[in-house]
Amino acid sequence: MKILKFGGTSVGSAERIKSVASLINNGEKKVVVLSAMSGTTNSLVEISDSLYKKDKSGALELIQRLEEKYNAVVDELLKDTVQNAAGHTLVLDRFNTLRKIAGNNFDILGEKEVLAQGELISTHLMYYLLQEQGISSALIPALDYMRIDENGEPVMGLIREGIASQLEKFPNAEIYITQGFICRNPKGEIDNLKRGGSDYSASLIGAALKAEEIQIWTDIDGMHNNDPRIVENTKPIAQLSFDEAAELAYFGAKILHPTSVLPARLENVPV
Repeated sequence: MKILKFGGTSVGSAERIKSVASLINNGEKKVVVLSAMSGTTNSLVEISDSLYKKDKSGALELIQRLEEKYNAVVDELLKDTVQNAAGHTLVLDRFNTLRKIAGNNFDILGEKEVLAQGELISTHLMYYLLQEQGISSALIPALDYMRIDENGEPVMGLIREGIASQLEKFPNAEIYITQGFICRNPKGEIDNLKRGGSDYSASLIGAALKAEEIQIWTDIDGMHNNDPRIVENTKPIAQLSFDEAAELAYFGAKILHPTSVLPARLENVPV
């Protein structure tokens, strides 16, 4: 099985979500890890900042604006009546969650729940689109298997057992859609993986499943033999060892942080 991760720009619009759906529909079993739609996390951070400042009305205005944006995405993305209705119900539920959080005493736990909404929405929208297109797929919630300990480190035993259990529920599915970045802490509270975000999620899933390979899809064509911001006519490198990739990252290559692929390195899963 392969793990494919798509970042925010890859699912940044209805058109791009459709492109990803087309790309992943190739007859191979795979787990697809998605980030939030581009711009969403920044908006959620802005909402959190308003709530920390006790500016509830400002936060509610930001929530309303983002909700309207997502309802427009649903109408552009989902044409089938049933799936379109499911999309709008999803948006309403997620944004009612945000409004409920805004009505409480806001703290770090509230912030983490706010930040989780982007990935929850993007993955559901992708799943509904695949259903509309008749593609065999399943939505496996990261909050049901991705676990960290009290130090914020992944608990690989629980992750391995949890994701295997999720996959067993849908043995005939061709594509498994899941969220990057989000997880639960030892108290069962919504949390996140912090460093590396969705890349880290893909690496952890790939390691847990001992995947054939992990693919990080992005708008950059790979690691180059020098810094293209400084040196002209650089070329992407077709193959690197983990050590070489880490060295390039040390000297400023931001495409893939070595800590985010450490789980894959430990299990010798190609990235």
